[in-house]
Amino acid sequence: MLDILLVNGRYPDFRAGEMRSGNIGIRDGKIDIITEGEPKAAQVIDVAGRVVSPGFIDIHMHEEDFAGEGLRYCIADMMLRMGVTTAVGGNCGIQHQTLKEFKAGIQKLGGSPVNYQMLAGYNQCRYRLGTERYAAATREERNRIREMLASELEEGAIGISFGIEYDPGMTTDEILYAAEVTENPGHLIAAHYRSDNDKALDAIGEMIQVTDAIRSKFQISHLSSCAAMGQMTDALNLIHGAMDRNPRLNYDTYPYDAFSTHMGSSVFEDGCLEAWHRSYDSILLTEEPYLYQRCTKEMFEDARENYPDMLAVAFVMNEEEIRQAVADPYGMIASDAIINQGAGHPRAAGTFPRVLGKYVRQEHALSLIDALHKISFTPAERLGLGNKGRVEEGADADLTVFDPETIIDKATFTDGGLPPAGIDYVFVNGGIAARGTEIVDGRRGGFIPYHD
Repeated sequence: MLDILLVNGRYPDFRAGEMRSGNIGIRDGKIDIITEGEPKAAQVIDVAGRVVSPGFIDIHMHEEDFAGEGLRYCIADMMLRMGVTTAVGGNCGIQHQTLKEFKAGIQKLGGSPVNYQMLAGYNQCRYRLGTERYAAATREERNRIREMLASELEEGAIGISFGIEYDPGMTTDEILYAAEVTENPGHLIAAHYRSDNDKALDAIGEMIQVTDAIRSKFQISHLSSCAAMGQMTDALNLIHGAMDRNPRLNYDTYPYDAFSTHMGSSVFEDGCLEAWHRSYDSILLTEEPYLYQRCTKEMFEDARENYPDMLAVAFVMNEEEIRQAVADPYGMIASDAIINQGAGHPRAAGTFPRVLGKYVRQEHALSLIDALHKISFTPAERLGLGNKGRVEEGADADLTVFDPETIIDKATFTDGGLPPAGIDYVFVNGGIAARGTEIVDGRRGGFIPYHD
């Protein structure tokens, strides 16, 4: 007998490139059968009018800060409510704790809302050594960092991430030296670019150079916040050519015209607003004493000096270029979600429903099956998760059931935690993890270590 049978739904058949109708039976955490019949099941759920999608896979987000915020889930709950079943943390060179500590936290909590994979953050290693952000690491520091990275890879990290812009002293040679700690072609190297806007193409060129010099896969992080300031067409053309020549390269992007990062970061150095052709009020602060206030010059300088860990949202990108990146036949969708104590950017709670609601249904920027491919199958393949990202017999029963006529993001820039509309069920490892906006079982996920 099946554990659960989902009847009367539609699902994406990525091999055929079309949506199909069928009943999907789940047993022992796997998709056991896809059939037109109705075999016996302990629970039958009618999903007429709904899409049964592979659970969304967020290849670029920022995990829980167990070390700084306590042993609890917040962003992973947001992920689950918006249909994510697998998420990759440790991006942009940032790790809130070592992988050993993160795994121990998941174990103590009895599981996780979503399945987690992790990258080893290069910048975090620099900070542990006290390397100054505007200085290149010394040979001794580089060697010690490689030891740290090797330890994280041994612990199960799937690769290494760099936040080049956050430590401007980081040289290309330094990046290559660190990346060469692994020659495993299955590992993933991901990087937040060196510069945006008018320097975006140079920054992308540097990442292509790194890709060509290493054996591992390379991921250009959140292209939207790099090149959606007038450079997107040229950036995509550059990336397309490089990907066609070297398929180890790929990129991700998110569906909002504003980025978010900490006020103390080098992103907000002198001259940033002039470079973006924006004024101080394009910056929204998200924490006290300036909760959801647009900046003045005085507020901006005070936050930089006295509240460097405060998250800010910068409205500096062009919506038409965001749409262009989302709809591009190359690349993947990812949230780049980062929050502090539950506050931050709405992408943490709305990214994937926003793509399916705004860009698929409302604007017809891309088809439903193409969008689902970019948020499930493509990242699963990229991460070597061959049993995820597809609705096929034998695949993991990580599934998101949604109404294509109503799915939409609800989170806003002043209420970033609002869950989306239109998601009926989220299944993680074969069981119901969320029903509507209610988390039914937030411990069905766990850590997935790298495996060849």
